[in-house]
Amino acid sequence: MQDELIARAKAWLAEDPDAETREELGKLIDAEDVTELAARFSGTLQFGTAGLRGELGAGPMRMNRSVVIRAAAGLAAYLKAKGRAGGLVVIGFDARHKSADFARDTAAVMTGAGLRAAVLPRPLPTPVLAYAIRHLGAVAGVEVTASHNPPRDNGYKVYLGDGSQIVPPADAEIAAEIDAIRALADVPRPDAGWETLDEGVLDAYLARTDAVLSAGSPRTARTVYTAMHGVGKDVLLAAFARAGFPEPVLVAEQAEPDPDFPTVAFPNPEEPGAMDLAFAKARETDPDLIIANDPDADRCAAAVRDGAEWRMLRGDEVGALLAQHLVDRGARGTFAESIVSSSLLGRIAEKAGLAYEETLTGFKWIARVEGLRYGYEEALGYCVDPEGVRDKDGITAALLITELASELKEQGRTLLDLLDDIAVAHGLHATDQLSVRVEDVSVIANAMRRLREQPPTQLAGLAITKAEDLTQGTELLPPTDGLRYTLDGARVIVRPSGTEPKLKCYLEVVVPVGTRDHLPAAHAKARDLLATIKRDLSAAAGI
Repeated sequence: MQDELIARAKAWLAEDPDAETREELGKLIDAEDVTELAARFSGTLQFGTAGLRGELGAGPMRMNRSVVIRAAAGLAAYLKAKGRAGGLVVIGFDARHKSADFARDTAAVMTGAGLRAAVLPRPLPTPVLAYAIRHLGAVAGVEVTASHNPPRDNGYKVYLGDGSQIVPPADAEIAAEIDAIRALADVPRPDAGWETLDEGVLDAYLARTDAVLSAGSPRTARTVYTAMHGVGKDVLLAAFARAGFPEPVLVAEQAEPDPDFPTVAFPNPEEPGAMDLAFAKARETDPDLIIANDPDADRCAAAVRDGAEWRMLRGDEVGALLAQHLVDRGARGTFAESIVSSSLLGRIAEKAGLAYEETLTGFKWIARVEGLRYGYEEALGYCVDPEGVRDKDGITAALLITELASELKEQGRTLLDLLDDIAVAHGLHATDQLSVRVEDVSVIANAMRRLREQPPTQLAGLAITKAEDLTQGTELLPPTDGLRYTLDGARVIVRPSGTEPKLKCYLEVVVPVGTRDHLPAAHAKARDLLATIKRDLSAAAGI
């Protein structure tokens, strides 16, 4: 067993094109570190609907140049099999470790396979890549990013020519082409032949961002902005300047790209502590709003003053605010969200006479909704210009929430006042999440199995009126690994994260509200219910 493992590692080492991972793997082989070698050679990183994502390092279970070259070759073979030979593949990348290398390798592989390749000029937000695919008439796009994962990770996200991320069966078909590649030497990788795009594609994207705002709308809200050590700053500042908003005050410690993300444990605005520096800057400068992007700037977080303190708005709260803003502006088309997001969007759409759809988790599904006008997901993802970017876009979402804050400011009101209006109109929809990050992923499988074998019959004293195992699919949804419980006045969904070693449980309670005077009691009731549901669910899942 050990001899076989060492032999596989040596075979991998012999064709590894990266001096850094060769040295790393060579040391593990010399030390005969069987435990670490087994972790790296126990299989291969699986190519799925999120593409690839994993920890950087040597071996087939890590993100490295060998894995990326194989993935690119598999994608090229898939595109050629679909009659796209000679088509354009546009490639973007963030500022993480190895991202530029992975982008360059992808361009080389595409060129060697007879496709045309174009690489964005520098590290840029993921939505710029999503925009560029349709703008340039590409047959596919690749974004090298691990979004808001820890610093040690990187990833490889694939889009097709419609500008949205891959969904089944494309993922399995690409994976099969990757598996068919035997040796890296069989993959032609010329040293040149692809195009490095100029600023024109970014200029076109920025020109498009203006379209999300209303002509003549107020542009007075003052913001504090953090890029979370990612690539959002320059593009967001340019978009805000074009729109005529006051220049955002930067959180200087997090403004520039830094692949080590030194000020945060996890570079995700939702994680505890990630927004502390932004809150400190807001206490200094007293803005109307805090805006945050995640490192590849496809997500947008907002925080507001709530009494004496600042607090993050939940993704569902921003989702409802943007929806109401679009309705008030006369938006037409379909409003869509994933099943883990608040049911409030359906109420808003229904009252406005708009079509509404629920999808599986992920913008790869939301973006495919026919006639989409607005889509959002509770994990801070908002698609406010689907004709421009068929994916979540943290830049245009930031513009739109700042426009809304400006309009309310002119009326002497705030985003919290509008949330109160929405609660009175539709009931208080309060959401929370029980999210468990694990070192051992078997903990997640065990929790899911326990819930399936011993399903709870009630949570927080509320009877479960309907329990659905989503692996079976529903009338409206294809199968997915998840459980959905409908309670009297509440809803719970449990699912493994698709991109991180996390079990995620999404909770929602709906409390009727008679008048604004009833809001404090409704909030108190919702808080108690959510806390009790979280406690009971945790016990039922054994986590």
